[in-house]
Amino acid sequence: MVVSNVGLSRLVGLGFRQNGLERNTLHFSASCPLGAVLGVLRVSSPSDPPLHSRVGSSFTMFGDLFEEDYSSVSNYQCGKEKKLKTKTLEPPAPRGFTNLSGIRNQGGTCYLNSLLQTLHFTPEFREALFSLDPEELGSFEDKDKPDAKVRIIPLQLQRLFAQLLLLDQDAASTADLTDSFGWTSNEEMRQHDVQELNRILFSALETSLVGTSGHDLINRLYHGTVVNQVVCKECKNVSEKQEDFLDLTVAVKNVSGLEDALWTMFVEEEMFDCDNLYHCGTCDRLVKATKSAKLRKLPPFLTVSLLRFNFDFVKRERYKETSCYTFPLRINLKPFCEQSDSDDLEYVYDLFSVIIHKGGCYGGHYHVYIKDVDHLGNWQFQEEESKPVVNLKDLQNEEEIDDDPLIILKAILLQEENNVIPVDQLGQKLLKKTGMSWNKKYRKQYGPLRKFLQLHSQIFLLSSDESTISLLKNGSLQAESDFQRNDQHIFKTFTSKSPGLNDKTSCPHWFDINDSKVQPIKEKEIERQFQGKESAYMLFYRKSQLQRPPEAQANPRYGVPRHLLSEMDAANIELQLKRAEWDSTNNNLELHLHLGPHYHFFSGALHPVVSQAESVWDLTFDKRKTLGDLRQSIFQLLEFWEGDMVLSVAKFVPAGLHVYQTLDGDDLTLWEMEIVDGEDLFVWNGVEVGGIQIPTGNDCEPLLINVLHLAASSEGDKCQQLIESPHVFPSNAQMGEVLTTLAVPMGVLFINTTDSAEEENWVAIPREDLKKTFRELGLGNHSSVLIQDSRDDNSVLLKQGKWFTGMSEISWLQVQNLCELESEEKQVKISSTMNTVVFDIRIKAIKELKLMKELAENSCLRPIDRNGKLLCPVPDSYTLKEAELKMGSSLGLCPGKAPTSSQLFLFFTVGSDVQPGTEMEIIVEETMSVGDCLKLMLEKSGLSGDAWHLRKMDWCYEAGEPLCEEDAALRELAIRSGDTLLLIEGKLPPPTQPGLKRMLGFGGFLRVPVWWYQPGGPTGHWKSPVRMNGTPSPGGVCRPASTHGAPGDPHGEVSLHFLGDLEISEDATVAELKSQAMTLSPSSELAIPSPAFLRAWTVEGQRPSRLLRANQQQLKEYKLGRNTEICLEPLEKEENLGPHDAVLRMQMRLPGQRAYAPCADLVWDTARGWTASSLRQRVAYFCALPVEKIEIAKYFPEKFEWLPISSWNQQLTKRKKKKKQDNLQGAPYYLKDGDTIGIKNLLVEDDEDFSTVRDDLGKETQKQLALGKKSQEALCVPSSDLFSGAKTPGRPRAPEASLSIHVGSFR
Repeated sequence: MVVSNVGLSRLVGLGFRQNGLERNTLHFSASCPLGAVLGVLRVSSPSDPPLHSRVGSSFTMFGDLFEEDYSSVSNYQCGKEKKLKTKTLEPPAPRGFTNLSGIRNQGGTCYLNSLLQTLHFTPEFREALFSLDPEELGSFEDKDKPDAKVRIIPLQLQRLFAQLLLLDQDAASTADLTDSFGWTSNEEMRQHDVQELNRILFSALETSLVGTSGHDLINRLYHGTVVNQVVCKECKNVSEKQEDFLDLTVAVKNVSGLEDALWTMFVEEEMFDCDNLYHCGTCDRLVKATKSAKLRKLPPFLTVSLLRFNFDFVKRERYKETSCYTFPLRINLKPFCEQSDSDDLEYVYDLFSVIIHKGGCYGGHYHVYIKDVDHLGNWQFQEEESKPVVNLKDLQNEEEIDDDPLIILKAILLQEENNVIPVDQLGQKLLKKTGMSWNKKYRKQYGPLRKFLQLHSQIFLLSSDESTISLLKNGSLQAESDFQRNDQHIFKTFTSKSPGLNDKTSCPHWFDINDSKVQPIKEKEIERQFQGKESAYMLFYRKSQLQRPPEAQANPRYGVPRHLLSEMDAANIELQLKRAEWDSTNNNLELHLHLGPHYHFFSGALHPVVSQAESVWDLTFDKRKTLGDLRQSIFQLLEFWEGDMVLSVAKFVPAGLHVYQTLDGDDLTLWEMEIVDGEDLFVWNGVEVGGIQIPTGNDCEPLLINVLHLAASSEGDKCQQLIESPHVFPSNAQMGEVLTTLAVPMGVLFINTTDSAEEENWVAIPREDLKKTFRELGLGNHSSVLIQDSRDDNSVLLKQGKWFTGMSEISWLQVQNLCELESEEKQVKISSTMNTVVFDIRIKAIKELKLMKELAENSCLRPIDRNGKLLCPVPDSYTLKEAELKMGSSLGLCPGKAPTSSQLFLFFTVGSDVQPGTEMEIIVEETMSVGDCLKLMLEKSGLSGDAWHLRKMDWCYEAGEPLCEEDAALRELAIRSGDTLLLIEGKLPPPTQPGLKRMLGFGGFLRVPVWWYQPGGPTGHWKSPVRMNGTPSPGGVCRPASTHGAPGDPHGEVSLHFLGDLEISEDATVAELKSQAMTLSPSSELAIPSPAFLRAWTVEGQRPSRLLRANQQQLKEYKLGRNTEICLEPLEKEENLGPHDAVLRMQMRLPGQRAYAPCADLVWDTARGWTASSLRQRVAYFCALPVEKIEIAKYFPEKFEWLPISSWNQQLTKRKKKKKQDNLQGAPYYLKDGDTIGIKNLLVEDDEDFSTVRDDLGKETQKQLALGKKSQEALCVPSSDLFSGAKTPGRPRAPEASLSIHVGSFR
């Protein structure tokens, strides 16, 4: 057959190839199995099935074992004669809608990625690096030459920045850069500190750029100086020392924010007096002096490192400071610098990058918030792209007035006479104007009111005693004009907030760059990084006077060297070609078109008239196109075609080609119709082939049956021989047609039921079963049937080594009627073999049970286990062998259709307590998502709401991990028919990163061990009827409870009794935690009226640690880790603690004895601060004693020491006498909830000793242990009491590895 090129030229996007003689050529790869080769090369007989159906799939079994070795694979698979597409690596995806590129994480390089993105979005740094030409840095081609000095690190940075700017890929790679650092794969998998990397990278760059025009790049952009001064009070002599810095390191602990930290560093003075005098060189003696520091030189770019990680010397471990730490978007550094006549704008800096650390001190993840100074990215949010741009100018002005304290304070002062007002009245007027006090509305971001006024000294003037505030004249004129015109631009220099976000062209564009992921954020989201486990770690500011040239705006090619521009352009072209090739490879299907006019029908199947080559055409087609497109393309291809064209899915079977399913729906794509690569399509008129109407579908699939019969030999009737001949029968034909075909009217049929490992076994077919079809009897292709010329159905013959058995050995299955329909029989026995199809058994059972024929369309068979439970229905198309059913099994005939091969039959129940027989059932598609399945199950259960999730029951019949991915298909999560899913109350949180899931537990759920906490004989507590002696609860193992201390012993070990594990959502409140814990035994045995009679603590070191005080606060707000344990303390009366209420264990000292009375709970309102005076007043009121007649001390059980609190003011360092330093939460007391305080009544006892006899014994024992003497026989108390406060050693951690970058010598 000849095909003209005229028709082909009209096919756009189609690849066409007519099959030629190459179909007779077999190609074998070097790895092709020898057995497969021999199987193909064996001599074919006329009765053999077509070659392509005989060759197995052994060629493709190991196709993906070595993905890189595609060159050795032939173009054609031996089995299917299907062209094997060369597998190529998927090219990187193009940039997302932000038009910005991320950086791929190499395993542990998130800290490096965050810093590199910050440097990349520092245009001055990037362009300074680009300005260094290859003549100064060298070239990559010379890097391996021994004498060449190639500055590889700057070159790799140049290339990386060019890729981030210009290469059309979603994420760049840092593999070449880290190779230039000299890092190994282990180094790339290890996490390091980004602050450390910043210093090391700058040092490496300085070393690499020695001798080039960029030798001062780092100093020019980041270098600043600090001057330390000591001023003698006597002679006024000033001693100075100047220090350089590339970044400022500021404290976080006990500091409200960046401005507060800078105030402490550069404004407050340290006094040298009393016992701490300064030796003045001029006076030559010890004198009083003041020490201070000031910023002398500010760099163009200010880097601020926050000291988030500290060391707890009491607990002897590192920890991360997660308290609130604010920082402004715009800051004026003039108050922290030496006085000069420079313009105020010289001191104004804008925030442009925030590196964020998420996690703890031993691990976590970095990402970065970055301000797009040059507007290189698309900052518009995806959901806002289709919305019209709204002019919000009026709303913007109104919101900015309300959010900007400068404008409000100036407006208040303008209304006062002479623009002067007492500071206290200023706060009251602010409350009236805004409806909120300064502390509630502004303190978190701007600090205390007085400090805010001092920071804006160019506008406000505080009196010497800081009691009144006035508006400076220039500030007054400016404020009046601003208040009238509402123009925020004039105040931009002094405010701590940047302009609004509504104007896309003028507002700052911020992006969250998290490794490869880049997404736009709004400026207000930066405030979320003030505190918590995920908080700001490094801040980068740039001078507001630094202006970018107009040609750099939205121009990524600006400043990029010509050679890098050419390199990126060529790389983009290559990427486009790779993506086109990938798209073609993965979206094109190879279809085999079998043309109806070139086939004829005989022997039950279709066969080519001339040759296979002329009957089959190969067509390459895009699977994203529709069936209508395919039909139209074939019409154009086959110009000779007349009449209707029907496309049907065909398959080769041993008998020939058989047509199965006709394709309908011209609007559906080939992908939606599940047309696969290499599919055989039969092109015909849908009615007949060669004038013969052909059977189609699964029911009439032709079977190639081997028929054996005895025939007389040439020697006569006495000598017979067994002849085997192949015959084709439709699978829905009756078995008796075998006798008709071979003209044996009175024969008996035997079928072979022999397994491969056994000797042959033939079973006779009863005469009544001759009307059954081949499929009903379980026969398939190449099955063997024996015809015996004998009238004895039960005869046993031995001929030519083959055994024949009678009907007495036929096996059976028992089917019970469970359709709730009356019948004469409750159950029947159905004869069957392992190859019998389940459909046939079901139909026969319906007939023998004499049930309605309608059940044939709406019933199924379900196995019954030994406990009488109905199992998953068996698909009708399965044989007993495929269904793994044993002979003699019991099946239930149940109403309802069995699931198809693409459906799942699932059990489900509400709650985790699964009772046998209470499960509900449902049939769903295996492609259904978890979320849709959950909705169906809730609807069937009669439940409503969205606070539910699914869990899979594990092998021990307990609730397993939740199915967190609601969009995932059930098949993808390995859900199989017969599985049981549990409907558990509680809404799953949004998906989190793998590292966070591990930290939180099970994907937003906490598995919390719950303990019962009974303090040692406290007054005012619940009298528990439950024994607290360490008896294990039914659900778990009890931690041994130590013996209580003697009466009055404040540090005896508390009793912790294990109740069980509780699984609860992070979104649940503390009250819900208490309610669920009350259901655990033995707490359920206590008559606790409500959760308000319980107090919840976290457990650390076998002791209550942190109080969960607010009942309505969510658990996730407490940031509980995966190893958190909770203990519940029973109370005698309800308790609803406020956010500032602290709970302390108070014990009164017994007069004349070194002992204490039983402890009592003291609730202390700390709203006015954790100060010693506030605590003394609360204790005095509780004990009904005068304030001056009590003495207080805090107990440290791990040291057996008491530390008096009453002399707090005398122990303060004389460096800073600020009110905020009088805080008992800080050193040296570290007072917290649950701590024990001792009270001494000075009216009856005035000595200073707070210790007890037990404390003396404990100290002595600790001393002996320190000296290596472990003898405890001399101690008069149990060791468990003495060391109740000692913590067990924590989990050992791997030693921290140092970070280094290897740089060559260029001096």
